[in-house]
Amino acid sequence: MSKPEVRVLAAGSALPGPAVDNAALARRFNMDASWEQWVDVFIGTRSRHLAVDLESGEIRSSLAELGTEAAQRALDAAGLRPDDVDVMVLGTATPDQLMPATVNMIAERLGINDIATYQLQSGCTGAVGAMDLGRQMLLTGEHRTALVLGGDVCAKHFDVDFDLKNMAPTELVNVVLFGDGAGAAVLTTEPVADAAVMHEILNRLTGLGRPPGQVVDWYGQANRRPGESALQEDYKAIEQLVPGMAMEVLKELLDRLGWTETEVDYLLPPQLSGTMTPRIVAELGLPGAEEISVVTDIANTGNAAPFIQLEHALPEMVSGDRAIGIAIESSKWIKAGFALGKV
Repeated sequence: MSKPEVRVLAAGSALPGPAVDNAALARRFNMDASWEQWVDVFIGTRSRHLAVDLESGEIRSSLAELGTEAAQRALDAAGLRPDDVDVMVLGTATPDQLMPATVNMIAERLGINDIATYQLQSGCTGAVGAMDLGRQMLLTGEHRTALVLGGDVCAKHFDVDFDLKNMAPTELVNVVLFGDGAGAAVLTTEPVADAAVMHEILNRLTGLGRPPGQVVDWYGQANRRPGESALQEDYKAIEQLVPGMAMEVLKELLDRLGWTETEVDYLLPPQLSGTMTPRIVAELGLPGAEEISVVTDIANTGNAAPFIQLEHALPEMVSGDRAIGIAIESSKWIKAGFALGKV
């Protein structure tokens, strides 16, 4: 007996507060024009949305709040209600708390109960992991509609009293590289006309023997490592390794599906930074594929990014269109991707 097709009905997203551009960051942290220029040239991101108010330090949005908003938008776009959902999966590197799981707080806000819920602790590939687990749950035949989510809120790691002048480059890059946000998508095995079919998902750890490219610590009441940074990033290693990993994902997806490079209509590339993403797109070399990128205006939103890209791509796709999305995680080097098409 053949497996049912899993369709992507709709996607939705949510971003906190107004956009914060590089000039506003420079003013807040008393940095000169050369620093602002460094951000523009080296990072290439013009603005981002932050869950923390730069002036007061007040946290104005939680991941649960943003996830609920994104989920409701996705459900509305799919023409469904929260009680139509029978499995939920959230991928995040920054849950609001260790317990209770943020996915369950989102379910609470949506009024969802008596269903299976899962939370994946992961960086930028957690969104693809959520899609993968949701899809696998649907393929068992025991569930019909999955709400899959991804998002990150870095407010707990964003100190408005930072002294950027004394910050190491491995820490400084994180102040300007990331933005906050959440995204969601609705998957179903119902035979809905004009919905995109999720043809393939790849999600694979490839970090054996490689040092982590990003480390984010989560201290409890007993901080047993005083004086150490809670967040570090090896940006040079990321620049060196991510383009090749993205190419590996693309090649494997094309080979699995028997697609050629000219048959891809939309490319959803890794949303690392305003400078790195165009470099990766150029190396992938998909002639004729329309790039769906948002990183320049909203920064690297971690696990929200693939859903935000889907939110832009799905309404544009027409019958016969094919799309490939790629996500790479540097924490312990995970490569992930997905392929979908309108049939």
